[in-house]
Amino acid sequence: MNCLNPEIKLEKELAAQIYCALQGDVVKYILKHADETTEDEYWRSRMEGHCMKADQNLLGNFYRLCHEVKERLGFNEPVDFYVTGDSTINAFSIASEDAEHPHIVNVNSELFNLMSEDELRFVIGHELGHLINLDTALKRLIYFVYPPQNTTPPVTLQFKIHLHDNLAELVADRYGYLACGNLDACVTSFFKMASGLDLEKMQVSIEDLLTDNSKHLDYFLKGGGMSQYDHPVNPIRVQAINLFANAGSQKELDKGMDELIQILLKIGNNPLDEPMSIFIATAGIIVANLDGKVTQEEFEHIIRNLSSSHIFPKAFLDRVVQNDVDKLFEVSVNKILEINPGLKNTLLQYMISVVLADKDIADNEVNFIYNIGRQLGLSPKEISLTFAGMIQQNFTPSLDAIS
Repeated sequence: MNCLNPEIKLEKELAAQIYCALQGDVVKYILKHADETTEDEYWRSRMEGHCMKADQNLLGNFYRLCHEVKERLGFNEPVDFYVTGDSTINAFSIASEDAEHPHIVNVNSELFNLMSEDELRFVIGHELGHLINLDTALKRLIYFVYPPQNTTPPVTLQFKIHLHDNLAELVADRYGYLACGNLDACVTSFFKMASGLDLEKMQVSIEDLLTDNSKHLDYFLKGGGMSQYDHPVNPIRVQAINLFANAGSQKELDKGMDELIQILLKIGNNPLDEPMSIFIATAGIIVANLDGKVTQEEFEHIIRNLSSSHIFPKAFLDRVVQNDVDKLFEVSVNKILEINPGLKNTLLQYMISVVLADKDIADNEVNFIYNIGRQLGLSPKEISLTFAGMIQQNFTPSLDAIS
């Protein structure tokens, strides 16, 4: 079994960025000193009252398996292991809010009907991996700042949380592999949890599973789908754990993972996505530079518009501006109108919105809008009506102009 680092660099970077964006240190301090019933108490009461806790005498074999996994992963913090009577094929972990209480790992009873000992080791190792990687603690912070029942994070943050969740699952899978050391058991665990089937009874071999997985992975690698849930799709998980188990070096592992991460970075399948993103970037830069400088307001406006289609909008903008911006702008406009000629006014509206972003409408910006509008095939009246409507809806004078 290899000794490669189970961490994924991008996952760590995203976790730190999300934590800082949500003012994690401040929120944790406030919650620690708030006189309220904690989530920790809720989960402890639920598990103690409705589940079976494993110890040396009660569920002794399961208890020993869990602690064997815990020792193998070198995790020294206290953990209570529970079994819940539930036909749902699932397991979960809850990080303790303070050092005085053990963490919680729960396994639903149905897993004992499906899983071999090695497969259970993988599942327990996966859940302990979430605790080691501090995933549950970060999720608690997100849910506190944005309670899922009535609020949602900004779009850019939503994308980053989604990507982090997917990468965190791949990291936890690596801990699961380290816990059991049996690649076949990891793979069969994925398919058992996905299908609910006893694969041995169904006479499905590991070779059949891997062959089938390669077909499904090829579909995603060729742009045929997206990983839209908080867990990566099985073809990605199987290939990722296979890479981790068999890579000869960290460099080889990272290279193989880059291809899989590109699937996770994908947000949409619309043929307009790419040319529209390039248009937003190039048109934004061109219009913002008409007065000789890009203001902070204009820059943030461009980034906000890119954030609806890119997890890392600033990085995308940086890549675009390293090329021939004027040429890219022309190509993107032609491509967009080739796909949908009815978007002429939408393109003009975006460029006007950039003009209005810094709260100052310069003569050369007005001239540019009319010239571009005519190139798009719009009449002066159509351009004027669009410009007038945008001013009514979006223009706010700067404080400098009215002070």
